[in-house]
Amino acid sequence: MSGPLIQCFNLDTTDPDRTASFWQEALGWRRTYDTADEVVLEPPAGSPQDGVAPDLLFARVPEGKTVKNRWHPDLRPTDQAAEVARLEALGATRTDVGQGDDVSWIVMSDPDGNEFCVLRAFTGDELAEIAAEAAAKQQNS
Repeated sequence: MSGPLIQCFNLDTTDPDRTASFWQEALGWRRTYDTADEVVLEPPAGSPQDGVAPDLLFARVPEGKTVKNRWHPDLRPTDQAAEVARLEALGATRTDVGQGDDVSWIVMSDPDGNEFCVLRAFTGDELAEIAAEAAAKQQNS
């Protein structure tokens, strides 16, 4: 028996429209629900993520963020430096949460102060291994 599916990740914010707008541009997702107090983003219709990846729900709360997030997304781009520059242009900032200088990821914060990481790109060997594992799973199903 499998457990329940994760429907959505909720993110508290003092400004749902601003925070959702950042993530909408960052991820290329679509806005499927939009009120002054709640905004929902979903993957592009018909994309491989559609109906698989959990929705993102941005809900208005009166208080601002005060401590480091306990959950955060990790983004895996094909070009880490280019993605960091693109996210900075959208309003993200580099953030120090004590990660040190010897890590392969970059910690950033969205305009509401929520941390997320931009991981290094997979190597060619890693991509080949992922593709082989996916093909083996497909063959066995």
